[in-house]
Amino acid sequence: MKFCFGLSFVHPDTYLEIAPIAEAHGWDTAVLSDHVVNPDVIEAKYPYNEDGSRMWDHSTPWPDVWVATGMMAAVTRTLNFMQSVYVLPMREPFSVAKAVGTVALMSGYRVSLGIGLGWMRDEFEILGHPFEKRGPRTDEMVEVMRKLWTGEVVEHHGRFHDFPPLSMSPGLSGQVPVVVGGISEPAMRRVARIADGWAPAYLTVDQVREGLEKIRGYQQEYGRGGHPLSVYTSCADASDLDGYKRMADAGVTHILTSPWLLYSGSSDHREMVKGASVEQMRDGLRRFADDVIARI
Repeated sequence: MKFCFGLSFVHPDTYLEIAPIAEAHGWDTAVLSDHVVNPDVIEAKYPYNEDGSRMWDHSTPWPDVWVATGMMAAVTRTLNFMQSVYVLPMREPFSVAKAVGTVALMSGYRVSLGIGLGWMRDEFEILGHPFEKRGPRTDEMVEVMRKLWTGEVVEHHGRFHDFPPLSMSPGLSGQVPVVVGGISEPAMRRVARIADGWAPAYLTVDQVREGLEKIRGYQQEYGRGGHPLSVYTSCADASDLDGYKRMADAGVTHILTSPWLLYSGSSDHREMVKGASVEQMRDGLRRFADDVIARI
């Protein structure tokens, strides 16, 4: 069982200080999240709030995932990096493959690519990428990027991308695991079909267990039976030692938390995140390491 700390909503001016602290206290992975722009008014509905409102406003920081990862990788030696999630289909595969491959190579392969399909149509339109068919486009983008990461001369003739023999150098000698987010049936099938990991959100321990059973069944359908899966998540019904052990028994490999929130005493998630100081983050990382990581 490994532990990850989430950097959603956290200001990047704290990253370079807290990353080495987390590494020194046994944390395995820093998890970032992703938006490029946030329109002041949007038509899309946020799927995880009943009223469709976002949990953040225009002032919430969303640093570039790959720049931030590269900077933190430079001040650490063993800390890993993942995204929950990087909205892949509002990009094109060549620039993403170049950025991810560069960070993976220069960090010693401490990077996983955690992808999601995205929900904010408004952001897709501003960036000039179609919102429709983002599922099959994502599948093909992963196929294209895996070809490019080999560093060999490759070509591709698909539904959304078509290019002649070419190469992207330097190639990678290590792996970039692909982790797929989402809890829908198509998302779980995508995990089974193309991924090395799953990053569900807002599930209970039993729901994670049930989801994994489905995914493993789908893996058999796609001829990938037995392919190992990392599972990155938090569960609302597991927030102590016994709960974390239940998560591990259910198949969770990487438990995701923001430890400074657990010790803040506030019940308002948005206010806790926005109000966390670097001192609170340092204290939360250390206390959780003593209370949980060391004991497990």
